[in-house]
Amino acid sequence: MTNDRNVMTLTLNDYQADTASTAIYKWPIIYPALGLANEAGEVLGKIKKMIRDDDVRFDGERMLTESQREDIAAELGDVLWYVAALARDIDYSLNDVAIQNLWKLEDRKARNKIGGSGDDR
Repeated sequence: MTNDRNVMTLTLNDYQADTASTAIYKWPIIYPALGLANEAGEVLGKIKKMIRDDDVRFDGERMLTESQREDIAAELGDVLWYVAALARDIDYSLNDVAIQNLWKLEDRKARNKIGGSGDDR
C-alpha cells in the first residue's frame, strides 16, 4: 500500500484487512462497538462545535471550509476503523456489509419505504 493519495485505490475488504494489524484489544465485539459509538459521537461533537463556534449553517449559506471538511473526514476514518473491526469480529467482510445494506435499501425503495422508521419496514 502506498501513501500517495492521488494514486491509491483501496477496496473495503483491503481496508478491513489492512486495519487488522492495528486491532489490538482483548474484548472482541464489545470493544469495537463501544469505540464505534464513541467515534460517531466525536463526529457529532465536531459538527456541534462548528455550529457553536463558527456559526456554520447547513442550509447552503455558510458551508464548511476545507479544514472543517478534513476534520470531519478524519473522524469518519476512525468510525470506519471501528466498523471494520466490528465486522471482522462477527466474521463479516466490509464488502458483504455494504452489499447487504444496498440490497436492504433497494428493497425499501422498491416498496416505497425509504422514509419512516424501524428495521422491518
